[in-house]
Amino acid sequence: MKKPYSILVALLTTVPVSAVFACATCGCSLSPDAAMGYSASTGWMISLQYDYLNQNQLRLGANSISPAQVAAINNAGGDQEVESGTVNRYVTLGLGYAPSADWNFKLMVPYIDRSHTTFGSASNPLSLGELSGATVSSLGDIKFITSYQGLLPTHNLGFQLGVKLPTGNYGGPTAAGTGTVGRNPVAFASGPGTGSLLDTSLQAGTGSTDMIVGAYYYQPVSQNFDAFVNGQFQAAVTQRLDQAGADYRPGNLASVSFGLRYEANPDIVPQLQVNLTHKSHDQGALADTADTAGTVAYLSPGVTVAVARNTQLYGFVQLPVFSRLEGYQLFPRWAATVGLSHSF
Repeated sequence: MKKPYSILVALLTTVPVSAVFACATCGCSLSPDAAMGYSASTGWMISLQYDYLNQNQLRLGANSISPAQVAAINNAGGDQEVESGTVNRYVTLGLGYAPSADWNFKLMVPYIDRSHTTFGSASNPLSLGELSGATVSSLGDIKFITSYQGLLPTHNLGFQLGVKLPTGNYGGPTAAGTGTVGRNPVAFASGPGTGSLLDTSLQAGTGSTDMIVGAYYYQPVSQNFDAFVNGQFQAAVTQRLDQAGADYRPGNLASVSFGLRYEANPDIVPQLQVNLTHKSHDQGALADTADTAGTVAYLSPGVTVAVARNTQLYGFVQLPVFSRLEGYQLFPRWAATVGLSHSF
């Protein structure tokens, strides 16, 4: 018999937030394994997850701000980028193996599809002729996470250790601005910025190797309700973008999720998650240090449905309920996740 236990695997989506979102603190922070439940049985598991995140609202601190207000900074002699929007679509393939009830190993391979538009350092009034656009479509940074849950006989307390590898394309301009560093960084393909490189934080990968540590706990709280809590911390330990004047290190990322699953009917499990994320500033000459830190919270209702033997389909909507962002950042009004998993 399979017993579900919650586990935190990375944010949204399997790709580090700092790597996949223009607004580094606004990425999908859903806990997918809490959505599916974690099996203490042995064997293989394969999953496919799709995430959609449309960052179309500029925010400062806890409030929204119009592009015209940001552009007015440049009218006054400033040099502030006026971002227009970023649409992110991610498809993540997961492959897991549990040799025993105590251990679980999981590989997550994301594909990034992102479009980004910006007015650059335009002044007010803004003109569509000043809008530049870029598209990223490639493999992202792969993660591998090991989980151990053998401390308790119920296997409902676990610890994680993982690594994120620099498999996605990454990079930016050289210190002199006459060339590129990294691996196949994407450039703007339309507008006045055509040919100039897309922001390093918006590339498919970060160029860094990150260590991941986490923990999770699951507990039935009544006959029909199960509660879970999990947390994770991720930090870069090495970076390939390390040249003087052309270096980049993504900020540290901490996340906590907790929630309830209603399991009166094991084939249809409504659930509710609260997802909290805090990210520190990106660092280095290629980083937008002023606009990459903050704290956000999402309320995430969803449901998991057993569609066949050992096969689960799940869907969630993430609704932002709190944000305190440093600098001017693009923020989503909502995000969505759907996924399918099969164990064998």
